[in-house]
Amino acid sequence: MSTCAGKLRVCDDCGLLVRMPRVAAGVDSRCPRCDAVLRRHRTSPLHTPLALALASLILCLITLSTPFLTVRLLGRSRESQVESGAWAFAHDGLWVLSLVLLATVVLVPVLRLSLRVVVLWGVQMRRPAHWLAMLLRWHEHLGAWSMLEVFLFGALVSYTRLVDLAEVELGPAVYGLAAVVLAMVAADAAFEPQAVWDALESRGVMAHPASHAAAPEKCGLISCHCCRRVVPARPGEPCARCGTPLHHRKPNSRTRCWALIAAAAILYVPANLYPVMNIIALGRGGPHTIMGGVVEFIETGFWPLALIVFTASVAVPMLKLVGLMVMLICIRQRSARGLRLRTRMYRLIEVLGRWSMIDVFVVAVLIALVRFGILASITAEVGAACFGAVVILTMLAAEAFDPRLMWDVAQPPLSPRREKMAAPHE
Repeated sequence: MSTCAGKLRVCDDCGLLVRMPRVAAGVDSRCPRCDAVLRRHRTSPLHTPLALALASLILCLITLSTPFLTVRLLGRSRESQVESGAWAFAHDGLWVLSLVLLATVVLVPVLRLSLRVVVLWGVQMRRPAHWLAMLLRWHEHLGAWSMLEVFLFGALVSYTRLVDLAEVELGPAVYGLAAVVLAMVAADAAFEPQAVWDALESRGVMAHPASHAAAPEKCGLISCHCCRRVVPARPGEPCARCGTPLHHRKPNSRTRCWALIAAAAILYVPANLYPVMNIIALGRGGPHTIMGGVVEFIETGFWPLALIVFTASVAVPMLKLVGLMVMLICIRQRSARGLRLRTRMYRLIEVLGRWSMIDVFVVAVLIALVRFGILASITAEVGAACFGAVVILTMLAAEAFDPRLMWDVAQPPLSPRREKMAAPHE
């Protein structure tokens, strides 16, 4: 049975204050107003996630040290590893994309898994270290920037292009990467951050243990956006449990979101007009745009891949930009129509955001392998950098947006005395 009965939670999507019920393991607690998942109750919230995270980390380190793909063309061969695309981007002068690839495919996945292992291991020690709260806080901030599964799919798309150009051999890292992705999916499904935060607090691990001790009756209830702890506090004070500055809503959410959307919209035009790569084979070829790659897949009969690339690289970025603008305009107009639908749209934007990086990863795999001089050569172009910037800016815009503002302007928030009970959902 769960041990969180009676605790208060504030829904991250609609701002409703909810009292958590006592439910059986395997059942999710959901918001009764917008149906967001408030907490996942697990039978073994510490041991199972630790085992899966440790297995994922070991597989990831092995995969990153083994060959990924090998291309053979007219007696010449070239081998790549997972991170080889980063060095190719740097060679072509696109240093920003080089750093983005290294961060999202190598550094962040390894760092996030390492932080999870250390925290889950440390919380079970006799005397947990006080800095475990800081590590778990960083773990939560890195979640959206781990993109191994997106890179794997981009590599599969690249493979369909390479087989028409040369002989391609799959290295052990391809199978290892598939195993890592599956292990990480299982590890994320078993991991419930709030259970770990509660375990740390019960063991006395607090970032600011003396916070909120004075005159709590003069403070309003604020939910920490990182650890979800609901406490009486003043805006700007640090959370006692994780140290995050507390605010009723994300500071300057609409202003920051509009600025990021405007920057992404401006870069969206050159990202689609300028070529993302230049393909030369036996002296023939030329620049390729994103839509040019889609048309090429259609002409060669790869309709499913054409649809996937078009959706991820063209439709999804536009959906994110238009969707966020619609939600911001509705807030300004204080519209109460379709609140649940708009909230679901925001969740979809958050989930789909990083999948737009597929095209960047396709370019990374191709330029790392096809470097045969006048025989065949693929180089990255400025369009890839513009498109990568669009993806990152839209992800930051979605992170800056606070969906609770849509509910705030449409109806007055419930007082703490009128909190509702969370709904269990299997």
